[in-house]
Amino acid sequence: MRRAEHKSRVRRSTVCWSGSLLAALALDLAARLFPAFAEWYAEKIYPIWVGSLGRVSALVPVSLIELLIYAAILSALAGLLLVIRRRLRLHRMAAIVVKFAIILFVLFTLNCGINYQRLTFAERAGFTLQKSTEDELAELCEALVQEINEAAAELETESPEGLSDSRDLGTEAVKAMQRAGESYPELAGYYPVPKQIFSWWYMSYQQLQGEYSPFTIEANYNGDMPQPDKPSTVCHELSHLKGFMREDEANFIAYLACRASDSAAFRYSGALLAYIYSGNALYRENPERMIAIRKKLCARAEADLAEHNRYWKSFAGKVADISDKMNDTYLRANSQKGGVKSYGRMVDLLLAERRRKTDE
Repeated sequence: MRRAEHKSRVRRSTVCWSGSLLAALALDLAARLFPAFAEWYAEKIYPIWVGSLGRVSALVPVSLIELLIYAAILSALAGLLLVIRRRLRLHRMAAIVVKFAIILFVLFTLNCGINYQRLTFAERAGFTLQKSTEDELAELCEALVQEINEAAAELETESPEGLSDSRDLGTEAVKAMQRAGESYPELAGYYPVPKQIFSWWYMSYQQLQGEYSPFTIEANYNGDMPQPDKPSTVCHELSHLKGFMREDEANFIAYLACRASDSAAFRYSGALLAYIYSGNALYRENPERMIAIRKKLCARAEADLAEHNRYWKSFAGKVADISDKMNDTYLRANSQKGGVKSYGRMVDLLLAERRRKTDE
């Protein structure tokens, strides 16, 4: 009798876990086949997860996903030790791993995967992307240099500590995103405060400035990177919590949010981010013209850009190459056909936004 009850429980458990996996696969397929469904989900359902699970995760003052990763590693080691000592059968261990993988896949689908199939931020905000001339690109770089220099001058009057405290940085980032939401309703609403990852070396060796965790709905950032990189990074990660998953659009949204901020440190960081992408694009077209524009940068910006390059080059290597290839595969698997090259689209977004402002 007990054996029959046990078999019945096993069957019910199998049906439950299999059903969860199939449901997640069905949702992902529906989003890929029917973009209208993905958009409806991003607008109506996903915010529920941000407002519930996101608020719960926000109660933990440190990165919850980082703690869970540590716990998962320790649990895996403990499980292997039990298998070796024959206190846990291998098939039971395998069953636990499969169930854990299903949980991760379901959370990823609900909080990230479906959103990859929704309308882009450019489509929602009504930006028209088109080919631009070299002159337009140069004018954009000139304007960004002016933004950088003006923000840098204001930084001289701000507290030297600025936003070095992670909580202050996160709070200001939320304000910046909500301020941007006044002009772009797609960005309005609740945001949890971003959190600093303490295992910074894990991110730096992968050339990562930040990460969005769909499993805990958290925006995390590398606390060791140069200070000017941080404001734009946290805004970039927060943009994912509004369901905009494209990396190039997250960079563009970060620029919009930083520009809307009352903090000179944020405006400086956002303008530097936009300048790096735009400047690289112009340099590929006309190196001499870009060099001439760069000479107009203030000394502070030159020093910060040099430090930015020095820091990230110091972590370049095989780990970064592997991470880049994995990221490229991940982006392609989620319908970003350009892979890591899709990051270059940010320049087109900057030009489209500048074109709209000129027309107005």
